Amino acid sequence: MSGNTRTDGGVEAEPELKRGPLQRWVARSIDDPERAYRAMFYVATFFFLVTTLFPFYFLLVLGVTPENVPLAVVPAAVDFSVFVEVFRKINFLRYMVNSLVLALSTTAIVLLLSSLAGYVFGRLRFPGRAPLMLLVLAISYFPPAAFFVPLYQLFTGNVIPGLTLYNTPGSMILPFSSLFMPLSIFILTTFYGQIPDGLEDAARVEGTTRLGALFRVIIPLSAPGVATAGVLTFIAVYNEFFFSQLMNNGQPDNWAPIVGGLLSLQRAGQFEVTYGIMAAGSIIAVVPVAILVVVAQEKIVSGLTAGALKE
Repeated sequence: MSGNTRTDGGVEAEPELKRGPLQRWVARSIDDPERAYRAMFYVATFFFLVTTLFPFYFLLVLGVTPENVPLAVVPAAVDFSVFVEVFRKINFLRYMVNSLVLALSTTAIVLLLSSLAGYVFGRLRFPGRAPLMLLVLAISYFPPAAFFVPLYQLFTGNVIPGLTLYNTPGSMILPFSSLFMPLSIFILTTFYGQIPDGLEDAARVEGTTRLGALFRVIIPLSAPGVATAGVLTFIAVYNEFFFSQLMNNGQPDNWAPIVGGLLSLQRAGQFEVTYGIMAAGSIIAVVPVAILVVVAQEKIVSGLTAGALKE
């Protein structure tokens, strides 16, 4: 009988079906699920590279390609002097220092106040705790543009005579702190609530106050959460555009942040838009944040995944 095979027991078996490459891969993946996991990892990695890193790569290509060379995915010639030209065209270093000072100051204020609020919401029980927590989080529901007009009137001295914060760090640090603090409070409340009460009680038996227990016991044990809240706040303030652009006149001496510097690079050319210099300035502006993320990546990952598994 053609088409059938005969086994040792004398029973004829059905011939093996002809399968294409995809069917064979699926069959092997069923026997070895690790193949499917690896395939999904490669697909996700490729998608990440295309959607995230390729725009950054093309920004680099735009920056290093000379003006007289046609733009291509692989540049025919490169000129890294454009990164030096960024600092020659404008006082770009001062813009970066302004952003770093604003981000660090806001992060310090947010971590201090959100640590106190997180301790209250996470470790104390009092009437109205849930509605008050919801009210704090409701601040983050509003778009920043909703606060601009009243804050501008306040910071320009139209509400309180003599109170003029326009073109000062306070006109940006105060809105930044209020906008980014609810997320930090939520993160730290979750972490502080997971610390066993026995550790704090042991510290208080030794004579430590609640405030001392917070800074000596609770915060050190919640280092991943504190680092996560701090890094997220720093990145958000460093990249903030709305208040950074409207609460000053864009001059570096008036605490204009990195956004003002990038907009100034747009006008660096006399009769044309200097896209190459703008691209180089954008890459330079990313460097401080990239260094921070690389240094604190372990704490960030552990902080974001904490509580994902219930023991």
